[in-house]
Amino acid sequence: MHLLLKDPGINLLGLFTTVNQKFERVAMHAVRMHLLKEQAKQIGLPLYIIEIPYPCSNADYSRIMGEFIDKIKKDKIENMAFGDLYLEDIRDYRIAQMQGTGIEPIFPCWGIVTAKLAKMIIEVGIKAKITCIDPQQISVDFARHGFDQNLLDRLPKQADPCGENGEFHTFVYDSPDFSSPIDITQGETIERDGFVFTDWQ
Repeated sequence: MHLLLKDPGINLLGLFTTVNQKFERVAMHAVRMHLLKEQAKQIGLPLYIIEIPYPCSNADYSRIMGEFIDKIKKDKIENMAFGDLYLEDIRDYRIAQMQGTGIEPIFPCWGIVTAKLAKMIIEVGIKAKITCIDPQQISVDFARHGFDQNLLDRLPKQADPCGENGEFHTFVYDSPDFSSPIDITQGETIERDGFVFTDWQ
């Protein structure tokens, strides 16, 4: 998404993401906090971490996000960019959340054919590893896999090549936008709460 926001008229001021407060990892992706901070460091942008409880109700999530939006309004933020691709209910939820805030949500990836986007990600040199998969949608054999052409060739036809339906989640450890690659080590792969997670350290 950062590549798509390289518009002279856009001044990128920071990154934000939610983090599971109990486990200190990115929600669903299960990426360790120190790796998340390293990504922001390599991109050269400040990182805003939004801590959410575990478990987190919809009411709690809406309240916490509302508090974050109120905070950044004071910094005169004009837009917030989201990486949604085609799930209209999620996009509509984000738009509804931002109504009346004075901050306009933008969706730079919206409508891009995901097969095309997946190939573009690989071709420009972005490198990522799978951190989480939904075994109800794709095989556990995909755990630990790199996001590469081999992965795209092996995914079942019904699976989205960008994992937009929750088939898998990834961690980017190298990108043309990084000042240098992030050195990662593969940890254990476990099943928890119906998902399969690989711990990258």
